[in-house]
Amino acid sequence: MKTHFKLIAGLILAHTLFFSGCTKSPSKQKGTSIAVFVPGIMADSPTYANLAKGVQAGVDEFNSQLGEGKEKVQLYIMEAGTNQAEWATKMTALAADGSYDVIISSNPSIPELANELSKKFNKQRFVILDGALEGNENIACVSYDQREQTYLSGYISGLMSKTHKVAVISAQDYPVMNNILHPYYARGASDAVSGTTCEYRVVGNWYDASKGAELADSLYSAGVDVIMPICGGASQGVISSAVEHGIFLSYIDENSFQKAPGTVISSCATKQAKASKECTLDFLNGKTKWGTTLTLGLKEGYIEFIQNDPLYESTVPEEIRNQMKSLVDALTDGTKTVPSL
Repeated sequence: MKTHFKLIAGLILAHTLFFSGCTKSPSKQKGTSIAVFVPGIMADSPTYANLAKGVQAGVDEFNSQLGEGKEKVQLYIMEAGTNQAEWATKMTALAADGSYDVIISSNPSIPELANELSKKFNKQRFVILDGALEGNENIACVSYDQREQTYLSGYISGLMSKTHKVAVISAQDYPVMNNILHPYYARGASDAVSGTTCEYRVVGNWYDASKGAELADSLYSAGVDVIMPICGGASQGVISSAVEHGIFLSYIDENSFQKAPGTVISSCATKQAKASKECTLDFLNGKTKWGTTLTLGLKEGYIEFIQNDPLYESTVPEEIRNQMKSLVDALTDGTKTVPSL
């Protein structure tokens, strides 16, 4: 990952950093304490809103079953904002505070940051959704089967493209993007229609909408007519460009049809609230499998290629919808698997 993930010794001291927009962290409690680290803003991202919602639901359920006199689990939620350069500092502060039995977060780039933090704060534990890491006994990850997500997104993009040119706009380079998201999207598009090519562009951060629009404009000029944006707030610029130029958009992680009706052709959503609730309850009940990554997909019911949204039905021709249904059904029941690269 980029150098801003490297921790600087002595960067912060416990209890000295105040985060604007968030309440102060609670003082040490006798009972269990959980922190949710949101690498963004919940109001701008259903993915992160569902992360917090699921953890809250898990804590509430656990607390409701505690006997009289038992200490309630304490929950603190921190929104770190969209400037990724600040995530390391803010997450370091949570770990250095020493108040939290576990920090729960979600983002493909968080496992590497947590891995570095665990070397400095070797008693701090992390549960990370939508990320992958093996071998660190202080970290447990849940990874949605992003091969399935991006392959399906690529497949429908290939079917919908008139120019046989599709593209990915990424916030940044990171291992999951380079090894899974981009290549499986490209493979899905070329499997759908032989000869379809896939361009790749990087914004450089998760918030620059102007750069997102600039990249989408340049892709349109190069003949691209379908884009999969994975760039956070920068996708607002991609949407504006797509609407202006008649480019289709394919999304993963959440139902995104309302973002641009008639422009968004697919949403391959994850059941983030369900997974985060289960991860929270597993931790509180001592069932977390540390040092591992659990992968959940279509078969397990944690990924859904949304087919019942009226905007999907009105935007995508029936013939293509039928092709996608057959593919989704085959991947779900195991009669077909995502091809190897």
